[in-house]
Amino acid sequence: MNTKVGTRRKAEPVDGLLLLNKPAGITSNQALQKIKRLLNAKKAGHTGSLDPAATGMLPLCFGEATKVCAYLLDADKTYRVTAKLGEATDTGDTDGKVIETAPVPDHDFNFWLDVIQGFRGEIEQIPPMYSALKQDGKRLYELARQGITVERKPRTVRIHEIQLMEANKNRLVLHVRCSKGTYIRTLVEDIARAAGTLAHAASLHRENVGDFKAADMLDLTAAVAMAAEGPEALRQKLLPADIALASWPEVAIDASAVGKFVGGQAISVGKSTDGLVRVYDPERVFLGVGELARDGLLAPRRIFHPAQTVTAAHG
Repeated sequence: MNTKVGTRRKAEPVDGLLLLNKPAGITSNQALQKIKRLLNAKKAGHTGSLDPAATGMLPLCFGEATKVCAYLLDADKTYRVTAKLGEATDTGDTDGKVIETAPVPDHDFNFWLDVIQGFRGEIEQIPPMYSALKQDGKRLYELARQGITVERKPRTVRIHEIQLMEANKNRLVLHVRCSKGTYIRTLVEDIARAAGTLAHAASLHRENVGDFKAADMLDLTAAVAMAAEGPEALRQKLLPADIALASWPEVAIDASAVGKFVGGQAISVGKSTDGLVRVYDPERVFLGVGELARDGLLAPRRIFHPAQTVTAAHG
């Protein structure tokens, strides 16, 4: 009998962000689809993919909150990585097979401090073959799985902070805050190479994305337990979309201008700054993203139309 299929609830409009503490062993998209089903949500997306072997903060966006995904891609990220020295794998992490080994010189803590000093600031990285970047319409990891290696152009990224937490004969533990587009697996390999050996990421945990707090993350097992009796309990864990833009300046517009703004018209707000801003109505309802020009005109860029049932949960 197909009773289960027949009684499956129709997906509903659900708006908000969920900060998942992604477990190892699943892709970012698999994690997204799991939470989407638990929430019974119609529309979903994620930002800043994590490798299957990696754990940590994966912002999941639902409904209207998917409109902030693009802005989150630009956010800085913080990681804790453990590097296993002396072994290189084809994927740069524990999911791959060991393809080369090298002796590990008996360096002390201060030696490694000097090495990592050279990786602060702007650096160039060659993206790994096992990555989601596209070349000639194909993902690099698809080519890598076929045994094909292609030339990749170096990319400039920024390492804002890098701290050496631990160094011993076979491993390093690093804490890294970096710009978008940084491959921590590649950083580990490059640091080891600069020290005359090899390495791969034995474990990788993302602690933060942008201004989000690690304390707001939810484990997958906890999410499953919450949703066991229905999606409502889990929906209470959703964060409003504008939290993703908390570091941006904000503009509150008059009630008389709300209709024009959400209708796609630029309005005059008398501000002299310029750039992207969060826009609110007089009741502090988030209306969307606007771009403010120096002449005081505020142009709508992304308009938000949240579902009433969900936004009510956040007051």
